[in-house]
Amino acid sequence: MIAVENLSRCFHGLTAVDDLTFTIKPGEIVGFLGPNGAGKSTTMKMLTGFLAPSSGSVTIEGLSMASHAKKIQQRIGYLPEGAPLYNDMTVFQFLYFIASVRGLKGAKRRERLKDVINKVALQGVLNRRIEELSKGFRHRIGLAQALVHDPKILILDEPTDGLDPNQKHQVRELIRALSKDKIVIISTHILEEVTAVCNRTMIIAQGKLRFDGTPEALQQRSRYHQAVTLHFSYAADISGLAEIEGVDEMEVDRRTGDVTLFPEPGNLIMNAVVEHVNHFRLPVDKFTVETGRLDEVFREITLEENTQGVVTE
Repeated sequence: MIAVENLSRCFHGLTAVDDLTFTIKPGEIVGFLGPNGAGKSTTMKMLTGFLAPSSGSVTIEGLSMASHAKKIQQRIGYLPEGAPLYNDMTVFQFLYFIASVRGLKGAKRRERLKDVINKVALQGVLNRRIEELSKGFRHRIGLAQALVHDPKILILDEPTDGLDPNQKHQVRELIRALSKDKIVIISTHILEEVTAVCNRTMIIAQGKLRFDGTPEALQQRSRYHQAVTLHFSYAADISGLAEIEGVDEMEVDRRTGDVTLFPEPGNLIMNAVVEHVNHFRLPVDKFTVETGRLDEVFREITLEENTQGVVTE
């Protein structure tokens, strides 16, 4: 387990991370979100022992980072943003070197290299120099080095940055599989990552923890949660839509022609809207029940100047 208590970090009088307190347990895939400059990378560096806090503590598996940094770091796999690589090495040479630095030898080293190369799909480039490879491949090499020693804790800074859609899917599936017996923390600014792979979301802004809960709870904060969006194949009388029982408000997007019906708090309006559409034979060619728009919630949470404490759900 990771336990963080009153963690802060200041740089020349500027507070980058401000009094963070939280715990993370095995099996959790935590999406650590925030706008640029929110303190995400600084927090990741303190969790790995790379950076000492100005105040507060990090405890991992009962060990204090301040006293047992080297022992804890043996249990952590870290993919920093822009992970440094040795460009003049081949992919295999680099991973062999990292495995050796991690203390792996002989059959165990061969076993771990084979496993991580297969998991991250690097078989086709093992004998190529790293400097010759694309950004996507270089990122996958960075992920491989974080996994080579089979760590109990994975801390990944922007793990799908630069990957194409197929590679993103592969990495996300890998993260889900790894999380069965590991803690996985993903620092990202990509909101899609939250619903795609995480089972817990933490949002920081201006160094403070603003939200801590499930992705579903985050979506439920959206004005669009359980709203119904319609589009019509040709002009139709939509005046009655706003009068449907349970509908609180109707919004028309003049650019796209979409009509969105917002439910009253606690109401589900899908069935009532379907009945109305069928009864009046409205020419609907698109019908969507919204789960919630994370970009809207993210802006609301991170732009709140006077947020008091953390919202947990």
